[in-house]
Order: sequence, then structure tokens, then C-alpha cells
Amino acid sequence: MRTTTVVIGAGHAGLAMSHCLTERSIDHVVLERGEVANTWKTERWDSLRLLTPNWQSRLPGFGYEGDDPDGFRDMSETISFIERYAEVISAPIRTHTSVSSVRARNGGYVVDTDRGGWQAKTVVVASGACAVPNVPALAVAIPTGIEQITPKEYRNPDQIADGGVMVVGASSTGTQIAAELQRSGRQVTLSVGEHVRVPRVYRGRDIKWWMDRCGVLDEGYEAYDNLERVRNLPSLQLAGSNDRRTVDLNSLTDLGVKLIGRLAGITGGKAQFSGSLPNLASLADLKMNRLLNTIDEWVAQNALESVVEPAQRFETTRVDASPPLGMDLASGEIRTIVWATGFRPDHSWIDLPVFDRKGRLEHEGGVVEAPGVYVMGLPFQRRRKSSLIDGAADDATDLSAHLTTLLSGGGPAAA
Repeated sequence: MRTTTVVIGAGHAGLAMSHCLTERSIDHVVLERGEVANTWKTERWDSLRLLTPNWQSRLPGFGYEGDDPDGFRDMSETISFIERYAEVISAPIRTHTSVSSVRARNGGYVVDTDRGGWQAKTVVVASGACAVPNVPALAVAIPTGIEQITPKEYRNPDQIADGGVMVVGASSTGTQIAAELQRSGRQVTLSVGEHVRVPRVYRGRDIKWWMDRCGVLDEGYEAYDNLERVRNLPSLQLAGSNDRRTVDLNSLTDLGVKLIGRLAGITGGKAQFSGSLPNLASLADLKMNRLLNTIDEWVAQNALESVVEPAQRFETTRVDASPPLGMDLASGEIRTIVWATGFRPDHSWIDLPVFDRKGRLEHEGGVVEAPGVYVMGLPFQRRRKSSLIDGAADDATDLSAHLTTLLSGGGPAAA
């Protein structure tokens, strides 16, 4: 089978690219290993809601259609939104088609699947950034009898054994799961590494509203010298709850969650933790206040002081000056460990020389080293918002333009 472009993945990023390709009259097919919005259907916990307000789901040619723009979609609503988008744009999707290989041939590419192969001039990889949980190597040293689970497998507290739980990782996923498990009656210990603290609401508006209006989410990758550092920053400590509550370390402490430092090692069944927790908490407070300063400056520049609430600063993060540096995991205090230590994409099926020494796909703003290959949906791919639903529109617009120029023979286009 032949087509001009194969898009791999029918989530919001792949569908956004499909819309842009259709607008440019580029023949294409979208291949999906499961169903539309498959990851949302199969790899999310029950109570999860989007971290972004409903109004911020802006895809090319489509947006939020409900009567609660400031609310936060649950998983069923998110799935319906993406399915509706696929219908509206009449995306040419082949579901239940697993890609096993992408390889070069005769100036183009062959995409092998379990339902036959495709030949195409260009390929767009939109298979998601969160395919494989980043479980640290030290997990193999966890004593027998302690259950280990990742957020990809976690659904609700009922599947967690009674007793203490250690959640490792304090970004959005770790903080939300820690809060849910603590409320379920379990004693949660949260192992905290680098994290990004923000309030859910500031000066009467959602923090995402401010980041959108101030241009923070539109910051481009070109502005940063250390892209690896920026692309590996933890996600914001946010939750999309109806009561718009802030989820940070202070709120977790108030619930009874115990805070310890970053898990640094395990020897003989005993866990060792970094003593840097106070410093990491102070750094997170400092970065939060820098963001709030940016917002305050924007308010002043636009003479909006009279129409928004006054500026404020929040209580510093409360942590022990000398947090515990060790724990005997064989004591029975901890029955379950949740590895909320992030995710990475799975590009193992790309049979092209486009990976760095760490096995990561090399790209310049979504333009992969192999001519005609593109990637969508990665963190800070082109903009700070690239990994959000809201970021897919601008990225797909840019990359489809680059792809069109390439197909027209116009020579190398700027990434």
C-alpha cells in the first residue's frame, strides 16, 4: 500500500497532524495500534482529570464545545473529546494496526505493520511521550514481599494492599496518587526529588490562564541553550479538581503524608535517601515566585491591577531541616511502592540511525535527522506547551508546513 505520509498514532497529536495534512491536500493514513485515544482508554487511573482547563483544549479546527470552560475533563470526557475530533476531521484512521518497523527504502520509507506494509515519502511519529514507565534500576533491590506498581498500571486505591505506601516521585502524577492513597486510609511516604511547585489559582485566575496570556507556554525551544535540561524538567505539581485546590508538598503534609528525600540507593533491604530535600523545596519555591513575578509584571504592563485580585505570595514549603536518610524496607512499614518516576517514549520500532547515545530520538523542533521523518507530542518539542493537547495545533501547523516544503522539492526548510 502506498501513501504520501504515514502518521503513527491516533491520539490528539496524530489527529492534529492529520487535520493539517488534509488542509494541505496531502494524502495520508493514520495508523493506530488500538483505538482512537487508546492510551487515554487503557493507561490512566480512574480519578485522573486533565491538568489543563477545558478551554485550553484547542486543536486545529476544533475546540471545547461545552458549558464549563473552566472545568477539568475526566477520562471519559477526554476520550469523547478526542473521538469527536477524529469524526469531525474525518481522519483516515486504520485502528488495531500495530507498527513493527519504520525503515528507509528508495528515498522514502517502509512502515511495516501486523496488517501489511505501507510505502510513504514521509512519516510522522505521534505515538506518545509516555509509553514506558521510567522505573529506576535500583528497583531490583526492593525486598521480596513489597508490591511494586507504576502509574501506567495503577487504577485506584482498591488494588493497593493495606499498609504503608511509598510513592517515589513528586511531580503531578506522584502528588496526585499520594493524596488519593492517603485519603484512602493508607500511610503514604513521598520520596521527593526535583519538582515544580505552582498554585492552581493565582490572583483569581487559573495558573494555566496566566501562563497562556503571559506567553510562557509559547516559549520556543530556540531560546534555550540546554534543551536536554529543559525537556527533562518535571511536570507541574497540579491537579484538575473541581474545587481547584492546590496540590503541593504543604497540602500533602496537611493530609498526613510523610516527606523524605530522593531515593538514592538500596543496600541489604535498607533504602538510602538524599539529604537535599530542604534545598530542593527552597529551589521550587524560588522558581514558583519567579513565575508569579512574571505574571505580576505582565499585569502591571497591561494595567490590569484593578480587574484582578491583588498579588500574593504563598507559604514556603514546610520540610524537616534534617529529613530521615534511611528506611528499613524489610521492617514491614512499607507494603507497596509506586514508581511515579516519569515516562519515556517507545521508539524501538524505528529502524533508522536517528538516536543519540542514550537511545533518544534526535530531532530539531520535531524535525528528525532522517529527511521526511517528523515527531509530535514530545516535551518542549517546539514550545513549552508541546506535550499538552493545546500545543498540538501550533506544532502540527509548523511541521506540516515543513513537510509540504520538503515534498515540493523546495530544499531544506527551517525547522
